[in-house]
Amino acid sequence: MRPTSRPRSAGVRAKTIVFLGAPDTQILDVAGPFQIFVRAAELYVKEHPGQASPYTVVLASTTRRGSVTTNCGLVLAGGVSYRDVRGAIDTLLVAGGTGVDAAGRSAEVTDWLRKVAPRVRRIGSVCTGAFLLGAAGLLDGKRAVTHWKWAGDLAARFTRTTVDPDPIYIRDGNTYTTAGVTAGMDLALALVEEDLGSPLALSVAREMVLHLRRAGGQSQFSAALALQASDRKQIADLRSWVLDNLHRDLRVNALAEQAGMSPRHFARVFRQDTGTTPAQFVERLRVEAARRRLEESRDKLEKVSSDCGFGSIQSLRRSFSRVLQVSPHDYRHRFRDASPA
Repeated sequence: MRPTSRPRSAGVRAKTIVFLGAPDTQILDVAGPFQIFVRAAELYVKEHPGQASPYTVVLASTTRRGSVTTNCGLVLAGGVSYRDVRGAIDTLLVAGGTGVDAAGRSAEVTDWLRKVAPRVRRIGSVCTGAFLLGAAGLLDGKRAVTHWKWAGDLAARFTRTTVDPDPIYIRDGNTYTTAGVTAGMDLALALVEEDLGSPLALSVAREMVLHLRRAGGQSQFSAALALQASDRKQIADLRSWVLDNLHRDLRVNALAEQAGMSPRHFARVFRQDTGTTPAQFVERLRVEAARRRLEESRDKLEKVSSDCGFGSIQSLRRSFSRVLQVSPHDYRHRFRDASPA
């Protein structure tokens, strides 16, 4: 990975985005969001001929070497040592991986983070990169998130940080933390949108086939994935049937009948296997279906709510607020295709 080209227009400086990676970093924590910033810069220059590239993207290693060996064995070259990062940093993102623990024990690395943090506009982490921010004291007094698997460890180790294990990413002031792996791409898209506008961020998302851009407050946990993890075939098969019948009455009795169980036994087994209630599962699938309709069609909210089984616009609004922390109208405004027909 190499930095994007330097700005071409005199007097205009690109925002420098630095990804800090330790040995054994998770490759997607770097490669995914890195590529989003690079592609955003390319599309911006293409759409604004003669204007400067908005980003210079840099990979920095926590060691003295410029390369970073990832936990899958691939080596990311073309970077620099953190000691050699020069100039103003606009956004600093720490990648996760097993190497962050060793980096967190390095006084030189944590001192460097504490030194540069007050001078950057945005600082954050991807996945377990939050542990390195925590070791530097940069999460003290803040809300933060990491991969759900490590959220308990983060909370136990950094007691001055309020850890929420559920969201995809959290912004607290100028500090951003994300859940695992692909959540870094969601954050990168949100930062691109913040810098360059929703249409360009949406263009990047579509080019990278990230057609469902997730809001930060959305849960890490997918009801559909939880269902597929069940050992009971009648539970695992229920997802497809529900998706084909979203417009129907999908209360517990109907789901239990489809699964061939009594309502009481079904509700207990479902919660045991999936970690969610049947009602929450149905609501999340309906919201997901409605999101797609809002993104890909111009159907009125009345039709979307009816086709997806909400029954009324009010019910649709309540579910969107509960699951996505955004109204259907605002969601459509932000995420519907903004490119020319």
